[in-house]
Amino acid sequence: MTDIDVLITYAEKDNETEKKSEQGWVTQFRKFLELMLFQVLGTKPVIVIKSEFDTATAPAMDNASILVTVLTKDFVQSGRCLDLVEQFYRNTSGTSFNRVFKVLKSPLTIQEQPPRLRDSIGYEMYQLDAETGQMKEYADFFSQEAEKQYWMKLVDLAYDIHESLMLLKQGEVKEASVKNIFKRKNIYLAETGHDLSVQRNIIKRELQRHGFVVLPNHTLPQRLNDLEREVRRDIDICSMSIHLIGSAYGEIPEEGDRSVVDLQNKIAAEIALEKRQSKGEFSRLIWIAQNLKNASDRQKAFIETIKRDTEAQEGAEILQNPLEDFKNIMREELMESQDRFNVDASGGKSIYLVHDKVDVTEVKPIKEVIEKSGFKVLMPAFEGDLLEVRKRHIENLRNFDGAIIFKGKVNDQWVRMKILDLLKAPGFGRNKPIQGKALVGVGSIDNYKNQNLTLISNDSTHSIDNLKIFLQEFK
Repeated sequence: MTDIDVLITYAEKDNETEKKSEQGWVTQFRKFLELMLFQVLGTKPVIVIKSEFDTATAPAMDNASILVTVLTKDFVQSGRCLDLVEQFYRNTSGTSFNRVFKVLKSPLTIQEQPPRLRDSIGYEMYQLDAETGQMKEYADFFSQEAEKQYWMKLVDLAYDIHESLMLLKQGEVKEASVKNIFKRKNIYLAETGHDLSVQRNIIKRELQRHGFVVLPNHTLPQRLNDLEREVRRDIDICSMSIHLIGSAYGEIPEEGDRSVVDLQNKIAAEIALEKRQSKGEFSRLIWIAQNLKNASDRQKAFIETIKRDTEAQEGAEILQNPLEDFKNIMREELMESQDRFNVDASGGKSIYLVHDKVDVTEVKPIKEVIEKSGFKVLMPAFEGDLLEVRKRHIENLRNFDGAIIFKGKVNDQWVRMKILDLLKAPGFGRNKPIQGKALVGVGSIDNYKNQNLTLISNDSTHSIDNLKIFLQEFK
């Protein structure tokens, strides 16, 4: 394991202040990123900042999981900064997921950026004056303007770093095997025109919070053939593609005659047809903005094609409604897909057997009875960090058909917390009713009579018979 979670590198000038008592831009950024990552990871990350004049390079390079570059013209002109980036790439060669992230402190075109960093997704952390178009740094990081741009990008960066740290913890994996290793689904969230970049970020964060892997996780190539190849590769390992269509037709790649937005939709339709013929799992959601007053004739023609052409519609549900309504439909579609996956995998209904680590041995006979009755048993996680354990618990709360809480050596407060979790389960994204709940308990359990649970005393000689009766009624 590495000692440093995130290493931030920057040009010395970009952290200078007019007053010695003030904190520099990079120092502030490090503090805010640490705060945001703590929220996402559940544990305090180890973040180190390294200026271009810091000579202790090698040890930090070997011990860092993620490199964040604060990109400016001064950074690009610094040989030491560029050498450090090159060294990190050499040390991490062979990794198939992002370990280098670029934060744009000021505007830089792709051509102005170092070749090594051009393909990395950029997080724009500067402010543009709406009237003059001029760039200015945030004087107040807690202003309304900063909330719209700086903090939203910081959230995106934190979630993307979290994703890479998870992959790194599991070992070096290929993108194609991510779905099987983590039992999480890949979703292709198509790149949009400039007018929908904020909406795309909102959808992206929503998907990541629900535990999905969001692709593409890199800047798409500018040449047509390279772009088509990478888009096809990414969509092919996804179970769903989501396309947001607005007024802007989008950029046209080199040697191409269709926009990136148009091409992604075309490739997704082709893959949907291929998967349907091979009985593979793949669906598409296309959202069209309601306000298209400023759309060009070409964009209007593209939208009409989507609405009328059966090939463009292949495997797609097309919606033209408010974004919040679309998000709700997207959640339902994803949860239904997850439920179908769980039913197919288990061949039937599932029971979440909620118990504590101290009762692992005592709960085994209960688990055997449930399995022999023909149910899939969902179990809590006890290994891994707090976030992983919590994620498994929430995933089980979303997907179970019935639940049995086992009270062994645990106290009443633990039991009440688990009962409360069952009550809160619809808030975690469930879209089906809970069909049965029971409490199997050692000792007195009469004080849970008013909790809408079937009470089964584990002290009784008839406890297994009573459990079987509950499961039979449930079935």
